[in-house]
Order: sequence, then C-alpha cells, then structure tokens
Amino acid sequence: MSLTTTARTRRLTAALAVTTALVLGATACGGTTKDDANKEASSAAAGKADASAQTKKGLNIAFLPKQVNNPYFTTSDNGGKKAVEELGSTYKEVGTSSGTDTSGQVSYVNTLTQQQVDGIAVSAQDPGALCTALKQAMKNGVSVVTYDSDTKADCRNVFVSQASAEDLGRTQVQQMAKQIGNKGEIAILSAAQTATNQNTWIDYMKDELKKPEYKDIKLVTTAYGDDDAQKSFQQTQGLLQEHPKLKGIISPTTVGIKAAAQYLSGSKYKGKVKLTGLGTPNDMRAYVKNGTVDAFELWDPAKLGALAAHTAVALESGQISGKEGQTFKAGDLGEFTIGKDGVVSLGKPTVFDKSNIDNYKF
Repeated sequence: MSLTTTARTRRLTAALAVTTALVLGATACGGTTKDDANKEASSAAAGKADASAQTKKGLNIAFLPKQVNNPYFTTSDNGGKKAVEELGSTYKEVGTSSGTDTSGQVSYVNTLTQQQVDGIAVSAQDPGALCTALKQAMKNGVSVVTYDSDTKADCRNVFVSQASAEDLGRTQVQQMAKQIGNKGEIAILSAAQTATNQNTWIDYMKDELKKPEYKDIKLVTTAYGDDDAQKSFQQTQGLLQEHPKLKGIISPTTVGIKAAAQYLSGSKYKGKVKLTGLGTPNDMRAYVKNGTVDAFELWDPAKLGALAAHTAVALESGQISGKEGQTFKAGDLGEFTIGKDGVVSLGKPTVFDKSNIDNYKF
C-alpha cells in the first residue's frame, strides 16, 4: 500500500519502471532504497493516517474505466475529472474500447506505473487479472482506487462502490417482482461473465429470489452481452425466442438495459415483457415515456467518479490508508467512512419512472 511518503520516495528513485524491479532493489537515491519504501508502504497498510492532513495539490490522477466511450463511464469519469481539477491536481483518462479486454487494462496499468502517476482509479474488467500489475503499482508508490467494479481486496487501497451490492441486487428483483405481479419466468441480461460487480449483484438477486414471496418467480437463465450494444440486442432477441413464456428481463448494466429496451420497443413484446435493471435517465427516457419500461434504477455516475477522485487524493495526502473505520471528506458529497475490506459506498440507488425521470439529466 502507499501514501504520500512512498509517492515522494518514488520521485526520488532513479529508475522506477515496472520492468526494472531488480535494479530498483539495489539502487539508492538520496539515501532511500526500495526496501525503505516498502517498509513505509507497509506502515501505511497498517492503517497509519491523519484525517487532518493537508490535501496535496499538483498530483497526477489517472482514470482507467472498464470501457472508454461508454456513455456511463464518460459521465462517471467526467465527474472524476471535475473533482480532480477542483482539488488542484491533473486528470487524465486512458482505457480500452472493449469491455472485455483484460490484457489491455493490464497494459494500461503498467504504463501508468512507468509514467509515475500518483493515483489510479480503475473499474476492473476482471477481479484477478489486474492484481499483479496493481500490486506492482502500489509497491512503486501509486495509490490505487477501484470504482464501479472491484478487484480482489488486496490488489487496491480502497473500492468505491456505487451502493451496497446487496441493496442493488435485491432491489432489482423487488422492482421486477412488482412489475410482473410476483409470478412468471424471468431472465438476467448481464455484461461480461467475469465482471465482478455484475456477478456480485446477481448472487444477491438469486438469494432474494429464495424468499417465500417469490416462490412463483422462476429465473430461467443468465445471458451475457459483454457490454456491447449489438450483442446485448441479439441476446435479448434470443432470450425471447428460447423462452416464449418469459415475463421479464433484469439487466444490471447500462448498455444491456438500453439494448434490451431498443429491441422490446420495436417488437410484439413491448409492454408485455417487463424490463428493469440499471440504466441512465438519458438512455432510458424515451423507453419509459413510450411504455416499454415501467421503472429502473441507478446511482449518479458523475458522483461515483467524483468520489473515486476524492478517495485517490485523500490516499495520496495521507488522510486515509484504506483501513476500516477511517473517515474523510469528499467536498460537496460529504463525509465518508471506510467499511470492511476497504469499501466506501456512495449511497442508495435511485428509482426512475415517469414521475421523476425528467428531473435527471445524465
């Protein structure tokens, strides 16, 4: 783990690229060796932090979303950009155009480490694939925040969660049950099969469905659209062809729910097969107004990105280390407390329907 001290140590080290790790172990600069830096990082990992420490300026914070040019991540990362710049630091975004290019994400982490950025905020495509690269980044003094989709807990300092994973999983089932009268076959249209957040929410969905009140609801299958609009559209078509008795689809992905709504809107299933999940108001407004979708939910992705930015800067400033119980201020978002396993939750999801969707512009 790393805080300001290791970040400063990094800048004094002669060569700190990932590919020169062996050289680093034997090189001293200004009286500081890599072993010293690792000891300081271990101290940070033990939870030493000062909530009243001054917020550092002039930091370089990089955002690595699950997929660039995805409207959801564009909104989220723009929120991060605004927060980083308001905090007096420099923002940049890098990433792959595919939501399943894990090797591409690894390459970007390695490059950012070589460039000696101060903090990385990453939405992981896979819980384990990035771990080696992220651990190396932390050893080299980079503060690592995951947002939207987590890695394994020991591969980052803090995870900024959209909301409680349990709340998100259970409330999507509750929305669907309400819309189909607690009876009928349903399916899930997810993103990538390896997506940490999707799988966690789906686990809670399945657990919620075990409750007695849902005994007449049957989950028939889970399909994967890989956060690709065309594939998600085709998967929706396939679900309806393979399961003619289907009453509803839950899609916990903004790309998936929009694609499913697009298909349903132009089909005989419009208004008959219910659709809910996680979407943005701008994407879903037309489908709510034309009767394709009754209600769906989400958090404000711009606030999620902003909280990720504040968290990265707080780590680099030594205000937090990622230990449970630590608190920090995130500007207008308020004060947050780090929970178990270094998780910070943005808050409860918002339900959008005809009554309120025009109040939201993201």
